[in-house]
Formats: sequence, structure tokens, C-alpha cells
Amino acid sequence: MDPDDKVCLCFHVSLRKIRTYLRVEDPSVASLLSECMGAGTGCQWCVPFLKHLHAQHRQGIEPDLHVSPEQYTKARLSFHKSGERDADVVRDATEGGEEAG
Repeated sequence: MDPDDKVCLCFHVSLRKIRTYLRVEDPSVASLLSECMGAGTGCQWCVPFLKHLHAQHRQGIEPDLHVSPEQYTKARLSFHKSGERDADVVRDATEGGEEAG
């Protein structure tokens, strides 16, 4: 995902804004990302992605999602219709960024 691509589509919060918030505020828990322009408080599609970005930050890794904006947006539209997240998109977007354990 490019820095100016939106992670929270409801409130138009970009990856760049989230990275800056994480760097400046260093929130202790992922839920505090809601203070970054309301990220995650609308339809809640982006919540697992915000948690992933927060976990990467806590590990000292530059927060990133490995998904195209088109795939991300398409999966969100599907989420709005079905109420379920596409597990493949979540896995693909977050693979390699958060170690198990």
C-alpha cells in the first residue's frame, strides 16, 4: 500500500497519517488509533488492519499493508454486503508483518 492510500475509508485516513500518528503519539494499544481522525470507528472494516499496523509499530517495523488499494476497496465493498471480512485479503495484507508468538 502506498503512503497516501486510505486505510480507513470511512474517514479518509491514509497510511501516511496512521504512520505519523504512531510515530508521534506511540499509542500503547491499537484502539487508540481511533484518535487519529476517527480511524476504525465507522464501519469497522479497517480494525484488523489497524491492529496489524499498531503491532508492526510496536515491533519497530515500518507499518505497512501488503495489498493493492483496489483489492482493499473491493474487499471492503464485499464486507458491507456480507458483513464478513475476506480472510484471504486480511491474511495477504498482513502477512510478514507480525510474528506469531
